[in-house]
Amino acid sequence: MSTWWRDEPPARPRRVEGGVRAKSKRGAIGAQWWSRRFIEVLESYGMSGRLARGRSYARAGQVMSFTLTAGTVTATVQGSRPRPYQVRIGVLPLTTRQWLRVEEQLASQALFRAKLLAGEMPQEIEAVFDECGTPLFPARAADLDMRCSCPDWEVPCKHLAAVCYVLAEAFDADPFQMLAWRGKGREDLLAALRDKTPRREVPAAGPAEVVVPLADCLDRYWAGGLSPGRLRALSGGAGPSGAPDLLLRMFEPPPLQVRGKDLLDVLLPAYERLAAEEA
Repeated sequence: MSTWWRDEPPARPRRVEGGVRAKSKRGAIGAQWWSRRFIEVLESYGMSGRLARGRSYARAGQVMSFTLTAGTVTATVQGSRPRPYQVRIGVLPLTTRQWLRVEEQLASQALFRAKLLAGEMPQEIEAVFDECGTPLFPARAADLDMRCSCPDWEVPCKHLAAVCYVLAEAFDADPFQMLAWRGKGREDLLAALRDKTPRREVPAAGPAEVVVPLADCLDRYWAGGLSPGRLRALSGGAGPSGAPDLLLRMFEPPPLQVRGKDLLDVLLPAYERLAAEEA
């Protein structure tokens, strides 16, 4: 009985021009903690061996197109057959109520809020999602809906695996893609965090100042704010007109210098000359 299909070398994929090529040339794929974490989560489902089959596809640029929307990643991957395979990776987006809970938790932490508004992804964000009961990454393999139009019945096939690696590098380039996949885009999340930023309380305005027309207060407009007794005390017992430096003692001049001299030293002789001229 012939066993030619066992001896036949695996067909090589058709070359693709302009495909989505993974930047990593060797070793693990994923430069940032969140992309590495995504691959680790997939490997924890027992997918490690099958994921490795797609790494060469991702590096060769076999993924022809790639689109990420809320809850869904769709892609076309060129295999050995003329017609590219259709790939879909689905995940259940968070509900509106779940996102509100996550947003409240993120906004309550000044550091998280500041990093996200600056375009950074704090590593503690995974713990925040866990505390809210909504894991950032799929908790089980069953939480991922992986489909490919190829005849390989095992999941993930190399086409799905290639898209997983391309997805990981998309998370590298923009960590907010990871949140968009779970249902909340960058602008929507940042707008929600800005709305939830605690605002400083503005002190309540005091009673409005009553403005009296000048014509109604001419009799007291030029009156001093201090009583005559207080003025005499400040001037050493003399009448108001007997203390030329009275204003300088009541209101200390600012610490300025004029031609190398303190302003007080410049003003005092001037006040004394004025008083002498009037006397």
